[in-house]
Amino acid sequence: MTLTETGKRAKETAGVLGILGSDKKNEGLRAAAAALLEGEEDILTANQDDVIQATINGMSAGMIDRLELTPSRIEAMADGLISVARLDDPVGEVISMKARPNGLTIGQKRVPMGVIGIIYEARPNVSVDAAALCLKSGNVCYLRGSRETLATNRMLCHWMREALRQCGIDENCIALVQDGSHAAADAFMRMNDCLDLLIPRGSAKLIAHCVENASVPIIETGSGNCILYIDRNVDADEVLPILINAKCQRVSVCNAAESLLIHRDRLDLVPGILAALKAHGVKVHGDAVICGYDADVLLASEQDYAREYLDLEISIKCVESLEEAITHINAHHTMHSDAILSNDPQAIEAFMNGVDAAVVYANASTRFSDGEEFGFGAEIGISTQKIHARGPMGLRELTTYRYQVYGKGTIRT
Repeated sequence: MTLTETGKRAKETAGVLGILGSDKKNEGLRAAAAALLEGEEDILTANQDDVIQATINGMSAGMIDRLELTPSRIEAMADGLISVARLDDPVGEVISMKARPNGLTIGQKRVPMGVIGIIYEARPNVSVDAAALCLKSGNVCYLRGSRETLATNRMLCHWMREALRQCGIDENCIALVQDGSHAAADAFMRMNDCLDLLIPRGSAKLIAHCVENASVPIIETGSGNCILYIDRNVDADEVLPILINAKCQRVSVCNAAESLLIHRDRLDLVPGILAALKAHGVKVHGDAVICGYDADVLLASEQDYAREYLDLEISIKCVESLEEAITHINAHHTMHSDAILSNDPQAIEAFMNGVDAAVVYANASTRFSDGEEFGFGAEIGISTQKIHARGPMGLRELTTYRYQVYGKGTIRT
């Protein structure tokens, strides 16, 4: 089936899915979860084929980690489907209902978007998360993963679609682009007659390409140059656990810390920070001050402070003040997630109000910028924009609203 034929079928399915009841959608989600566990062997076999080929093609270790599935990761994806089934259904929510002096009663009701296109890289978990959230919010999910994960995505979609079909739900509510070429990806971005919204998930390069080439309305999500700032007043015992968690727990994700700022008054913490990072295999790019503490630190360029490394690398800079830290962050980050480590309530408040990011933390790791951690069950992406949706996007962010106006033979005079 061609790209357009699949898109047209998805559009037809959207009308039916949009009015499907919550109980039926939840039944489908639970069935899909069971199907992933049942199909584990097939999924892992397909995934290993993708991993082997990606390794041959020179994919980085961090990206291989994103691509590779294990029994525990498949179980986590199945658990995510169950979690979404437990969430409240946003579709049909009456946002407002007001009587007007002209005799009309004007209401706003939450409704699905329609067909949501998801374009992403070597992250098979996105296939399941997106399918779950789209189904629960009444949207058809049209997936376009990278060619490096095509075999895995085919198998994941096969098992989920079959589960939905057996539940009496049109399996075309989950669609997959079968062509892994760049030409197919570009054509996908311009399917205005089939897609109501396009959401890219992946690197800054992928997102920039979508912004430049898509004609379908787009929500930009998460390239993540996430920055930590250590304030002059800080609990020193909290610094290393938060830093190492934010940088090293999983380096290939968009909510991992990529840069560290430290107030000049807390340079006493630098030797311990550098030793801890070195112990975890992290390459450090630092300014002249930081370089003075360790010969292994590489002198950072201005571009290093804006880089999303997605690897065991970090940039570190000494700043003179909280104000300089805020200015630096707003000039170099990607408006994803940034954090302050501080004991000073006034400094925390100034940071929270001054840093222009989708998520701002005080004394916590940026790794919490995640739909599941925020109680959304999963996420379709982390929006770094300021319109419609910002931060981790759950069910509510995948809906729009419709005005429903009631009259009694009412005419305008």
